[in-house]
Amino acid sequence: MSYLVLVRHTESIWNKKGLWTGWTDIDLDEEGLGAAKKVGQFLKDIPFDLAFTSPLKRAKYTLDEILKDKDLPIFEDDALKERNYGQLTGKNKWKIKEELGEVEFLKIRRGWDVPIQGGESLKNVYNRVVPFYQQQILPKLKEGKNILIVSHGNNLRALVKFLENISDEDIPNLEIATGEIYIYQMDQNGKILNKQIKNANI
Repeated sequence: MSYLVLVRHTESIWNKKGLWTGWTDIDLDEEGLGAAKKVGQFLKDIPFDLAFTSPLKRAKYTLDEILKDKDLPIFEDDALKERNYGQLTGKNKWKIKEELGEVEFLKIRRGWDVPIQGGESLKNVYNRVVPFYQQQILPKLKEGKNILIVSHGNNLRALVKFLENISDEDIPNLEIATGEIYIYQMDQNGKILNKQIKNANI
């Protein structure tokens, strides 16, 4: 048995302002730093063997707080970057929601194959995250390694879609909050035995 733990980075400066961040490299805010420490407390009893993260600061700084005083290999990869929001980057989500209405806003924000000019759909994100997982992470889980992934809302949604076989129609209903933790226990074939969800903001 092994552990696969997924953590969405804690609150960033742009999260607080309700801005679409995407690939913009934004710091955590003070609440985010505190929540990252809390995530570390939640996970302190899991003996991780290695960790994977996005190269963006908000994910890396969350990971730094989780792994305080722990020494293990850390791998950064662009495959774990947030969804590229293209022309929406830096815009206020809630103003866009007012302009478009609830239904169209949900399609853009949570939909499966909804393109954004100059950016990515969730399907695009899935097509880079899942092969990375299958090639770089799954073999290590099968070896019995305990693995931590600290990343972003959309690429974790894409990975959970794969792990839990969530349909294209149902994936808009999945939201992973900042500081949310998915703890999976996996068998020797990389199949889920058990799942827990925790949130550092509660």
